[in-house]
Amino acid sequence: MTAPAPTKTILRALAGETLPTPPIWMMRQAGRYLPEYRATRAQAGDFLSLCYNPELAAEVTLQPIRRYGFDAAILFADILLVPQALGADLWFVTGEGPRLSQITSRAGVDALKPVEAIHDTLSPVYETVRILARELPRETTLIGFAGAPWTVATYMIAGRGTPDQGPAHMMRESEPQAFDALMDRITLATIEYLSMQIQAGAEVVKIFDSWAGSLKGDAFTRYALEPARQIIKAINDRHPGVPVIAFPREAGDGYIGFGRATGADCVAIDNSVTPEWAAEHVQCDGCVQGNLASSHMVTGGQALVDDTTRVVRAFSKGPHIFNLGHGITPDADPENVALMIETVRSFKP
Repeated sequence: MTAPAPTKTILRALAGETLPTPPIWMMRQAGRYLPEYRATRAQAGDFLSLCYNPELAAEVTLQPIRRYGFDAAILFADILLVPQALGADLWFVTGEGPRLSQITSRAGVDALKPVEAIHDTLSPVYETVRILARELPRETTLIGFAGAPWTVATYMIAGRGTPDQGPAHMMRESEPQAFDALMDRITLATIEYLSMQIQAGAEVVKIFDSWAGSLKGDAFTRYALEPARQIIKAINDRHPGVPVIAFPREAGDGYIGFGRATGADCVAIDNSVTPEWAAEHVQCDGCVQGNLASSHMVTGGQALVDDTTRVVRAFSKGPHIFNLGHGITPDADPENVALMIETVRSFKP
């Protein structure tokens, strides 16, 4: 018996359908640019408390849906909850970002908790997903997510974000066995985490490899492409029909064939490549998500309208989900988001 064709626009695009108006959502759409988010975060007390409070995390996930009517909601959480669930210490420094206890040796990897223990910490996230599955409008797709193993490893090794991911590159070259063991642990944990999100009600999952662009050549294949392939195969085996979006940010030519090689249903692209290039080289394999520069959400004006139209036009001959090339920034103007959505939805070829 054939499964019924999806009706939600994002699921239709992910299934390979070319739509007259692309569905739209925005990375970090629940965030500091919205006054209602800032109020809820203040109520939670701090960022991690917000992530682990299912009612408030669901509330901030719903806020941009109420305000803008995006076609998808993405679970409010953080990619560093997985290392915390594996036993790393995690805290956030105001104005500077996350800090973690560092993993620099095989002993540090071996001291992490077993993969099956992560659900003790992450169970509030699954409850957030269950709330959203009940409360989202029927036409809105619910997206779950996790960080890709390479990106998560860079934070676990350095203990913080770094400009060039130097500590992780050093460890993979000088301590390859320890590095591979850490990558394997994160990969298996990511599979379990995404699987539980799907069981709780996520209809799509996305893998964010924010630092994939610092991997070159064989290292990109081994540490960005191959872990994505492993995760997607496991998700496909466990949850047939649940689409996966992969985002190897700043992959450049590495975007070419990435969806085909990993099994991803959609490749999300950043704005360091043009939409015309991506339409020619990436969309030929299936759905593409992207790729308006997030700076337009700050500056607005005619340039926003022109570049939004350019992105929609470039991808109009194939399956496309409209999004930014990176997450929206805290200094964005909510009015510019509304203008972007209006431009996408009023596009005429």
